[in-house]
Amino acid sequence: MLRLIWNASGHTAAYLRAYMPSNILLDGIRSRSGLKWGIPAMLIAVPYFAFAYWCTTLIDAGGPGWLHLIVLVTCWSGLKFIVMGPVSVILLAKTRLVERRARRRQKRSADAAEGHQFVTIRRGRTRRAPTGYEALPDHEHGPTYLGRSSGALGA
Repeated sequence: MLRLIWNASGHTAAYLRAYMPSNILLDGIRSRSGLKWGIPAMLIAVPYFAFAYWCTTLIDAGGPGWLHLIVLVTCWSGLKFIVMGPVSVILLAKTRLVERRARRRQKRSADAAEGHQFVTIRRGRTRRAPTGYEALPDHEHGPTYLGRSSGALGA
């Protein structure tokens, strides 16, 4: 019996996840391009709670008892949208941090391939420092290329 209930609840959850409009919309908000819509999506909870309130007034006026199930589903969907707002902000901040770290890592590897190294200046901040000798193209260094001493001595 327990196995039957377990399987039925799993299949019901999979069906509702795939076909309920609120779950489809929440899956879209959880995607990378949809994270910015988490806070505005909190407003979608208002119609859900309004519909739940309307159903409760129908129940109080002598309506059928199965409306309690509708109230439960609409309140649950409304709460999901309210919670998704702050969660999407946290997920967006986390995703942007990961992307920033990846861009830095990529830039550092590109600079390392060009022969640059990074020097820590203070509080963990780094800057690019040249490694080796960076010559001007075609030896365009001018009279100081060989050093001042040879020109100053007249040799």
